Amino acid sequence: MPNLTPFALRDTPALIERIFPAQKISAEAQKERKAGAGQTLTALGSYWKGRKPLIMVRAIVLGCLLPVTEDLEADLRIFEQLMAIADESFSRREPKLKVAELVVRIRLENPWDFFDYTLPKGKILPLFEGEDNENNIANLTFPLQIPLKVRWKRGLADTEKQKIYGLALEGLTYEEKVTLCRRPEELDPEMLYGPIWAAVNAHLGRFGISAQSHQELVEQLGILRFGHRPKVGDTFCGGGSIPFEAARLGCDVYASDLNPVACMLTWGALNIIGASPERRAEIEQAQREVAEAVDREIVALGIEHNERGDRAKAYLYCLETRCPETGWLVPVTPSWIVSSNRNVYGKLVPNYAHKIFEIEIISGASKEEMIKEKQGTLQDGNLVYELDSKIYSTSIKTLRGDYKDQDKVNKNKLRQWEKSDFKPRPDDIFQERLFCIHWTTKETLGQSTQETYFAAPTDWDLANEKKVEEIVEKNLNTWQDKGLVPDMAIEHGHNTSQPIWERGWRYWHHLFGARNLLEVVLFQKELKNNKNTAHLKAMLPLILNNACKLCAWNTGHPGSGEYTANAFYNQALNTNYRYSLRSISHILNTLFITSYTQNNSIANCSSKLECISAQNINENVSLFITDPPYADAVNYEEITEFFIAWLRKNPPPPFDQWVWDSRRSLAIKGDGEDFRRGMVAAYSAMTQNMPDNGLQCVMFTHQDTSVWSDMVSIFWAAGLQVVSAWYIATETTSGLKQGGYVQGTVTLLLRKRLETASTFKQRLLPKIRHEVAAQIEAMLNLNEEASMYGESVFNDSDLQMAGYAAAMKVLTQYTVVDGRDVTALALQPRQKGENTVVDDIVQYASEIANNLLIPDRLKALNPETWGEITGVERFYLRMLAIEQTGASKLDHYQNFAKAFHVAYQPLMASLKPNNARLKVAKDFKPRELASGEMAGTLLSEILMAIQELLKDKAPKVVISQIRTSLDDTYFPKRPHLIAMAQYIGEMLDHQHPQEAQKAQIISDRIRNEALGG
Repeated sequence: MPNLTPFALRDTPALIERIFPAQKISAEAQKERKAGAGQTLTALGSYWKGRKPLIMVRAIVLGCLLPVTEDLEADLRIFEQLMAIADESFSRREPKLKVAELVVRIRLENPWDFFDYTLPKGKILPLFEGEDNENNIANLTFPLQIPLKVRWKRGLADTEKQKIYGLALEGLTYEEKVTLCRRPEELDPEMLYGPIWAAVNAHLGRFGISAQSHQELVEQLGILRFGHRPKVGDTFCGGGSIPFEAARLGCDVYASDLNPVACMLTWGALNIIGASPERRAEIEQAQREVAEAVDREIVALGIEHNERGDRAKAYLYCLETRCPETGWLVPVTPSWIVSSNRNVYGKLVPNYAHKIFEIEIISGASKEEMIKEKQGTLQDGNLVYELDSKIYSTSIKTLRGDYKDQDKVNKNKLRQWEKSDFKPRPDDIFQERLFCIHWTTKETLGQSTQETYFAAPTDWDLANEKKVEEIVEKNLNTWQDKGLVPDMAIEHGHNTSQPIWERGWRYWHHLFGARNLLEVVLFQKELKNNKNTAHLKAMLPLILNNACKLCAWNTGHPGSGEYTANAFYNQALNTNYRYSLRSISHILNTLFITSYTQNNSIANCSSKLECISAQNINENVSLFITDPPYADAVNYEEITEFFIAWLRKNPPPPFDQWVWDSRRSLAIKGDGEDFRRGMVAAYSAMTQNMPDNGLQCVMFTHQDTSVWSDMVSIFWAAGLQVVSAWYIATETTSGLKQGGYVQGTVTLLLRKRLETASTFKQRLLPKIRHEVAAQIEAMLNLNEEASMYGESVFNDSDLQMAGYAAAMKVLTQYTVVDGRDVTALALQPRQKGENTVVDDIVQYASEIANNLLIPDRLKALNPETWGEITGVERFYLRMLAIEQTGASKLDHYQNFAKAFHVAYQPLMASLKPNNARLKVAKDFKPRELASGEMAGTLLSEILMAIQELLKDKAPKVVISQIRTSLDDTYFPKRPHLIAMAQYIGEMLDHQHPQEAQKAQIISDRIRNEALGG
């Protein structure tokens, strides 16, 4: 350890307070998101959807520890090297370029120092005049014009290859480089970061820094700032990404969450993913031993093999119900397609003797058959089937017996299942039927490439099904008493009422088939005396997520085979009319966690994990980094009861220290008074448990001004001041970027408010205007730097959030506003319809932001027009621009209608959630343009003029009508009419060419008139 002076950097601003490469981190975060299952922590449970990208956490931690010097440019350069996002880092990030691609990208005078070659068979190189063939080869330069088979020179050092990669990446945008290269965490740290330490130590040597790894650097920076290795805390730890990445970087960590499933995921991140290579090997060996033991039991029972010795991979079930018209028992499924790739479907064959349908599995069907069978018996909420050339249709609501009781409460006639139930009773409305089995052939079992097929169950298979049910029926009560199977009732809630209403399932084990129950029991029994019980128990949710009736069957598509989906593909408890149960061998594959990264070990730092509410913490922490719950958060306290029901009895250490209950009433969620007070208590506790020079980073994503008002109040009352804000695009850019979704996560940097200050609201407003404008202008400038960063990342929604955050920076500096203490002001209960000082200021910030959101094309035509038009005109023109990008999400229109204070419904031609669109001129009725918000606007004049031109009225007459209507204001408004009409014409050119032409005529006529033509 070098000779460091503790607290030498105590009061030095952190780098992240002054400068942060938000665009680059955005591109890296999206790269990580797109990795899907290749993300480091999703192997522990993809059912937890709220994890923030690890690269973002790493950037925040380093940004909070690194000091600002007099040379900001050098500070930024060192930060980018430490993050492996500097230009020179990409040559070490193993670009996914084949040698053949390299040779067409680069120019070298001496290619044979790096490459070997062979001539294609039967080919000779044409000789240059006066040269032999060898000299000809020697004189070739890249890029080659002559076909050669080129490969890396044998024994070429990695550093030499990196030179070539660097040449190949020259001239690419940052986003293109990120796409081509591997993520930093996938690479060997020594290779990736080895070359940077001389520069890092030279830049930070003035503070005594001398490091050869991130872990050493982080510890030294911690001593300089806080007197010890930094401790990072996260009191809403969720899936564990913040404590895991902080620990991997070399920090001590403190993590807590009220939800025990979140705590278990975080524990797994630290102790399974983050284990040393040697410890990981032990855990993996324990996984294999348990999997093999369970597999032996299943094989001994003989319940997964057919007469031939083939083994089941998946069992496909559908519901059945009795038709009230015919009395027939009819299978219910949205589709009869079993495999799209292999042309397999289920065919209904009437059995008149028993009034049921047999289901034949047809393989190798024709294209016509597959099209026909794509539509099943469940159609638009109705049971629809054909019998003797007659179509029968009955609403599912009718079959279920939906009704309202005397208190107008929705109810139905489904039998409510009891604790002893695990399958339907014979007189239940919905039955469950095994109709197809996915088999692996005996000959290919255990091989990397297996041969599989689909078949209807035989008598042998149905006998095995009966055997499983008998085992479960005999043992269910005992298993429940021992805690091997849940005996926990489902509590009504936003998500949890769904299985009760749709199936009558009242206990959590009802969501699992008989095979699932047996499989999970056998797995848990094998854990009893295993020294790695906690590590294996932490993986039980992986099995549960892949082994229940909520797992839908996916029929596959070109390039992807058929498969059983997991239950939590979204944040709900969706029951299925057709579902798939994996076989035990298939389920156990989910136990084996594959790590795609090379730098996971966190053995050298300490960690503490508690299952408590954030407001009850009592742990000194240097940096708090949190991703708190907010208005539209997932109801984790409900849906994780799915797992808690299985884990709550007999948990092994250290899980036995936690309360295995969702504690719904204590969860901080939603919005309103309870949300605000809970969050104030949580952030007050964090503020009290950090040093005066500590930092808090709060990740937050929301557009609603009322929620932002709440967040201002929360931080105000907690004694915190916003010192900076950065916007990271954490979502992928494809479909989301074109819709109405917020792309970015706002990272708010907060410090303790150590001094008192007072002001008046009227003095605040000019400061807020300046701060909001400066922040949005900076973001717009970054977006315009396309040549460096590629496609712009921040959309309008992100820019709106920028306005709110900038206002918070100004507002939270003060302890007294208009003579009132801000804490009391923040905590006072909201009166319905009342606007507080905070509401007014956040709304003011929103209006400033919206004033700056000028569509690029309109700004180019006339930058003054935006300031001269009304909210309804701004909304219409802005949404026209967004529609050109392919946006069609209704929530986008809703969000901007709120921002511009517009009633948007009268302006919409379609309100379909996924196909919303504005009215164009021909869609408006004359009275709609002459009354309400549109009345008297320049936009209404242009739209009415387009309508008249579509009726073949003379342009001269139409322009005269505009002049008469606007009267004295016509000439001052004429430049804006020209710009708006041309803008509308350009925006409508593709979808509505006739209207586009008329709009252009209006613009041209008024322009020519202005020129005296």
